[in-house]
Amino acid sequence: MTKNKETVVVGISGGVDSSVAAYLLKQQGYEVVGLFMQNWQSEPGEVCTSEIDFEDASQVCDLLDIKLHRANFSDDYWDRVFNDFLDEHKKGRTPNPDILCNREIKFKSFLDYAKKIGADFMATGHYADLVFKKEKSYLRRSIDLNKDQTYFLHEVSSNEFKYCLFPLANLTKPEVREIAKSIHLPNRNKKDSVGICFVGERNMKDFLNRFIDFEPGPIIDDSNNIIGEHHGSLLYTIGQRQGLRIGGVKDMPDLPWYVFKKDQENNSLYVCQGEDNPLLFSKGLALEKLHWITDEFSGQLECEVQVRHRHKAVKCILDVSELEVRFDEEIRAITPGQSAVFYLDNICLGGGIIADQIN
Repeated sequence: MTKNKETVVVGISGGVDSSVAAYLLKQQGYEVVGLFMQNWQSEPGEVCTSEIDFEDASQVCDLLDIKLHRANFSDDYWDRVFNDFLDEHKKGRTPNPDILCNREIKFKSFLDYAKKIGADFMATGHYADLVFKKEKSYLRRSIDLNKDQTYFLHEVSSNEFKYCLFPLANLTKPEVREIAKSIHLPNRNKKDSVGICFVGERNMKDFLNRFIDFEPGPIIDDSNNIIGEHHGSLLYTIGQRQGLRIGGVKDMPDLPWYVFKKDQENNSLYVCQGEDNPLLFSKGLALEKLHWITDEFSGQLECEVQVRHRHKAVKCILDVSELEVRFDEEIRAITPGQSAVFYLDNICLGGGIIADQIN
């Protein structure tokens, strides 16, 4: 094989996906360099998961015989991601820090650092694809639709994507695991990361209580009866069932309760019974803003919308000027603060922050 002289800096997280991505790029002849990002400073006494991940990343790079750099972007993460995450929670909304983290850290701070150490390209272990038409880069869904992560990448611009490689675009997660096993990666059986981007899996109430004061308030049913008390309405999200602590309610059927509305001004939580209760469904949504990845659109656009990761995309009409979306079929649990992401023929066009549901 003719050696490719181009240098790719790969984000090595310690997980199996980024490790296999680095291996594949090396097989393709690139000069591969690893970069481990530390984006969260653990408190004294906490289990430092970043040190565990760094050890895993180091073992992988030793096996693959690639150099590993380490960079601390924790100040950038706090200023440009975590502060926004807290502000959104204080407003009673449900933010998605992974989206902002991709835009501000992985495809900005990381990319800038990669260029400084000689990168021609950067690469990650995302399940996503890029296509190039007329010198423009377009974000496309990966072949593994169950793992596809383009939803989390919709706020990254085509200017960043033109420097990016996604080696896992045409692989499924089981195939990635098989590759990891075949080359005896030390982290081949490591579970996928969950929880807040770079902060990890936490008890959300205890974690947020370090930064935000909670006030208890009433839980109100769809007939305006107070049937319980919550610990802080900002802890709950639309469609949530767990953690409501509502027991048997007199004269009501024995069905689970779900959050269908939040009144942050009065610190009230509204609930209804039944997973398919009409109060949980919306005919559309209002957007706070729109971000286009490559091409900008105007007027009304017929496309598909995805309102959360792994949500099945639904046909819709997006009114760009009014920042409103109407669905072909009703969608359950539209959540302010989350993102609505738009697709056309599996190309991710961009998306925006959900301001409210429309009924």
